[in-house]
Amino acid sequence: MGSSPRTDRRANGASVPAEVPELAELEAIVMNQVWNLGRATVRDVLEALNETEPRARAYTTIMTIMRRLHAKAMLKRERHDRTDVYTPVLTREGYAHRRARRQVEILVDEYGDAALAAFASRIEHLDPDRLAALRQLAEQAEASTGGAAP
Repeated sequence: MGSSPRTDRRANGASVPAEVPELAELEAIVMNQVWNLGRATVRDVLEALNETEPRARAYTTIMTIMRRLHAKAMLKRERHDRTDVYTPVLTREGYAHRRARRQVEILVDEYGDAALAAFASRIEHLDPDRLAALRQLAEQAEASTGGAAP
């Protein structure tokens, strides 16, 4: 139960989760704020959320979520004086690519050729411009180092 997520080390020294977790609703909301801010304290995220969300959140709730995201290797935490400052380990795009790849793996593992046939059927019906854009996106995802945040 207390095991930490497996991580990979990138050339720039960043520790990137080997398998990115699916995020719960509030975790995703908090991650989006950290991605928007680039570097944030719990207070920064709380203030940004309370300005945009219809429901005010408590400081302790956001602190717990950010600690949980750190434990999942989604956020890097640095201590400055008595304040923790968090930065995303992955870019938003890097997370999306890794998460999508994992979801496809799960579908193919569970449904095998039926899942692949469904993907192929969808691809056959795409307009040529979108298909070309998807091919380019797939090539970029393959060539990337996993989307580690700078």
